Amino acid sequence: MKTCKTISLLFVFAILATACQQATEETETAQVAISVENTPAEGFNFAESDPKAMAIADEVMEAMGGRAAWDNTRHICWTFFGRRALIWDKWTGNVRIDDGTTTYLVNINDETGSVYEGGEALAVSQDSLKTRMRQAKSIWINDSYWMVMPFKLKDSGVTLKYVGEDTTQAGEPADKLQLTFQGVGRTPQNKYFVWVDKTTRLVSQWAYYPTADAEEPRFVNPWKNYQTYGIIKLSDDREMAKMEDIMVFDELPESVYTTPEKPDLAALKMQ
Repeated sequence: MKTCKTISLLFVFAILATACQQATEETETAQVAISVENTPAEGFNFAESDPKAMAIADEVMEAMGGRAAWDNTRHICWTFFGRRALIWDKWTGNVRIDDGTTTYLVNINDETGSVYEGGEALAVSQDSLKTRMRQAKSIWINDSYWMVMPFKLKDSGVTLKYVGEDTTQAGEPADKLQLTFQGVGRTPQNKYFVWVDKTTRLVSQWAYYPTADAEEPRFVNPWKNYQTYGIIKLSDDREMAKMEDIMVFDELPESVYTTPEKPDLAALKMQ
């Protein structure tokens, strides 16, 4: 009788051990699936970034539409604070910038392209053209970061830290992140603090510091009025100014990125 009880108990322990092992494997698989879903860009400082900060960045990505939606979004168009209009092909790196009478057609991956003044090709030396293309990319770096920064929290060169719980200038509870940079962009010495809303998990505010050791921010702006464009969310309101004419396209004519004639995006949207 005692032997039977012993065998029964061993059988129960075996079942429990198997169940625990399966649960552990399922948990590990789920963790891998979560990390793969929003894989950091090559060059992201994974080793020195906080796990909690990275987990919050993943929540932001999900709130913005999800990593798949971001990857599958191709053409993003907007007017930067009423100053200039940009059209960006995320898949090819082609960018069109209409800045007053000047039009830049640049590929941000290799900094090649052309520049037009009043619809006419600008006759410049090869060195001057390289300078203008570098200038065009700098415009895109700045303007696109103001537009899509929440998608770039795990971008190349970024170190992401969790600062703690905080409230925004509007009194909204948030998780506060710190972004510093290394070896990327035109100003890698910059630092940002980013507030992530406790409820929506959307970025609700940011602060810019010209250097990582600066004590006071150059500016603090809210991120407001999120709307869905295509399959992603974007914010147009920084309070001191707004992004305008935001549109997302799956397809655009090649001429948008190759000819000086400004496209009628509103008409293309109606097609």
